[in-house]
Amino acid sequence: MSRSTTLLIWINEHTMWVILFILFTLNAIFTDQFFIYGNIINILFHSTILAMLALGLGLTLLTGNFDLSIESTMAFSPAVAALIMTHWVPGFSPYLAILITFIIGIFIGIFNGLCIAKLSINPFLQTLSMLIILRGLTLFMIPLSIYNLPSAYCFLGGERIIGNIPIALFFTFFVFVVMHILLESTVFGRSIIAIGGNSEASFKRGIRTARITILTFAISGLLASAAGLLATGRQAAVTNIMGQGMVFEAFAAAVLGGVSLKGGSGSVTGMIAGVLILGIINNSLTLLGVSPYLIYATKGFLIFIAILIDRNRINVRNMLFHREEMKYVNVS
Repeated sequence: MSRSTTLLIWINEHTMWVILFILFTLNAIFTDQFFIYGNIINILFHSTILAMLALGLGLTLLTGNFDLSIESTMAFSPAVAALIMTHWVPGFSPYLAILITFIIGIFIGIFNGLCIAKLSINPFLQTLSMLIILRGLTLFMIPLSIYNLPSAYCFLGGERIIGNIPIALFFTFFVFVVMHILLESTVFGRSIIAIGGNSEASFKRGIRTARITILTFAISGLLASAAGLLATGRQAAVTNIMGQGMVFEAFAAAVLGGVSLKGGSGSVTGMIAGVLILGIINNSLTLLGVSPYLIYATKGFLIFIAILIDRNRINVRNMLFHREEMKYVNVS
């Protein structure tokens, strides 16, 4: 493959980093109060929760599936843990409550994975039903909100260190590094990409597609519960509407970041770019005094743009590969 084609393919796959740089530069120049230390920290801090959800959803998208239930898992998992600590078993260890939060998320993911991989239930219908069920249970269990949670339970999402840097940033960075290594350097990660590219062919090659799918949904549930833990720490409370509507933002972030809707293509670094783009846009529009309703509409427009970019990215990549193949045909 020629160097020019390789470069064009790289640019096509990393367009969002270029857009991110342009967005950041323009806002730094033209938006008041944007390019200051406190605001940059604020953008990163408010992006941590979306980052967890985008990673979970992006992982399932890589297998050719998707997980709509993440936003309800985000609320349900910490809701159960909070009720245990404050109502059901007063004085319950917050550290065990954190573990329970993660376990609940994992089990929700495993259940989704089993229904999709073993019972062949459509992933849209399966995860949509779980989204509704879990949100309904959360609204039933917590009519209002639960406050006065132990500081240890809120530590990851609410604590800050020197320089007013949130602990959540370090936690999110750690998760991204682990997920990057998982996808790029392990058999499990390569199997995820293979399944998304062609599930039937992967099965014939000996990849245990059902097991990989179930594990992928388990990780998605774990990341969703981690998002709930961060959100709980940030607001020092569990609310029954926590995460509502965020699945669409997570979808936009993952697809903007290069995760293909058809599966089999995408990266963790791309998802980071997608999350940061949404964070900068949301922050800059707020600083400019744009109506919250227009900001909400903008997020919907970004989902539409994400779909167009995904379609164009695939077409451009196929065109470049076809052009390279034709060179070899003409030479021979």
